[in-house]
This record gives sequence, structure tokens and C-alpha cells, in this order.
Amino acid sequence: MEQHTGATHAGIVLAAGAGTRVGGNGNKVYLPLAGRCILTWSLELLRRVPGIGRLVLAVRAGDLELAEEVLDRELPGVPVDLVTGGATRHESEYRAILHLADEIRRGQIDVVLVHDAARPLAPVGVAEKVLAAALRTGAAIPGLPLDDVVEVDRRGLVSGPGRDQLVSVQTPQAFRGALLLAAYEAAALDGFTGTDTSSCVERYGGLRVQVVPGDPRNLKVTYADDLFTAERLLAASGAGAGRSGACEASGMATRVRGR
Repeated sequence: MEQHTGATHAGIVLAAGAGTRVGGNGNKVYLPLAGRCILTWSLELLRRVPGIGRLVLAVRAGDLELAEEVLDRELPGVPVDLVTGGATRHESEYRAILHLADEIRRGQIDVVLVHDAARPLAPVGVAEKVLAAALRTGAAIPGLPLDDVVEVDRRGLVSGPGRDQLVSVQTPQAFRGALLLAAYEAAALDGFTGTDTSSCVERYGGLRVQVVPGDPRNLKVTYADDLFTAERLLAASGAGAGRSGACEASGMATRVRGR
């Protein structure tokens, strides 16, 4: 597969979940991480990927005003479309994809990358690899081999291959836009809800999803310890050096707004 002439690529960041297991009363993606909100790091990742010309952020309805404040302060001048997410990850994905549907149908958007806002440390290289693989094959995800995992049958006996054939899936995931839109429209007709973007594409897209090497630094911030780990990794890389604690204010706002 080749890139459509004159087309751009799009990045979707999903930030519409509850995100409360990390602690606090609000969505974790508005917590400060090295002077910026977690979601800002995830948007910045996609903004830096060559060829991405559209950014969409899916947020909870109650977070729309807060998201606008964060974008104005931390990504001034960067065009980001805000979309109200749904009750599930799948519904949020579908709403964001529908936001791009007309441009996808006109061939103006070729590949769409879908990324969790709670993965702020994903390297640009991982995003570039899934984008390149999606251009070749139609669909690609990053994955890491699982450590110390074997398949066990109902009797509790080892019955399958070792860890070399099992991977832990990460984001961003990348898909040809037309394929992605068609898959989610078909899923809507069936009432199907996927666990992640690739599960829906694999079910309705008629092709196997390519796995490319992920990165151990691409952790998902789920619990408080993950946030501390992310801080240490950013400090070690120097990425957060010299940034002010601007997101502290939005973190407080999240706690006030959270219900």
C-alpha cells in the first residue's frame, strides 16, 4: 500500500475515561507530569510525528472547559479538535473517527493513529514505526513480548507456546482511515464493542494486524506509582527539564470540578 497523494494523517488521543485509580477525584490525564498535564505529553507525541496534520482529543463532557484551558496554556497555537467521548473506550473512538469521517471519505486523511492519553512517554519512534507499517499493511500496533508467560489448559497444565508468541499491546495504534471508519460503522450496526481499536479492525477489516516492536518506556499511567515512574523516566531523559509547574493549577481544577 502507498500513501494517497495529497493526503495527511491524523492523530486521535483518548482522554474520556474515568481515570481515577491513580488517586484524586478527577481524571488522571489532567494531573501534572514534569510541568505539563499527562494528556499534553500524549498530544505532543503525535504532533511531532512527520505527516500528521490533524489532532483530535476525545474528552468527557464535564471536562470540555478544562481541556480547552489546558490546550490554550500548554499547546498554544496547536490546532486540536475537541470531541465529546462516550461511556466506553470504543464509543469514544467511534465518535472521534466520525469527526474525521468526511475527510477520510474524500481521501484527505490517509492513516489514523489512536493513542491513550495515559501513555505520555510513548517515543516518537514507536509512532513512526506503526505509521509506516500501517501504510504498508493497513493496520499496525506496537507490542512487547510478555515475560514469564505460558499457556495453560483447563487442567492447569502447560499446553501452548512460550512467551515469544505473546505480546503486551501498547498505543499508538495506526490504521488506514477508510478501513478504520468502515470497521467501526460495521461494529455499530452489530452492536459490537471492542477492547481496543485493533480488535474492532481485526474483526471487521478483513486483514491481520501487524505487530511492530513497542518500547518498555511506553508505560500506561494507571496507579500512583506509575506517575512516579514516569516522572523519573522523564527526568532521566531530560525531556521535562526547565518546564514550570503550569499544570498544577489544572490538577487542582480537576479536583474541584470532579464529581
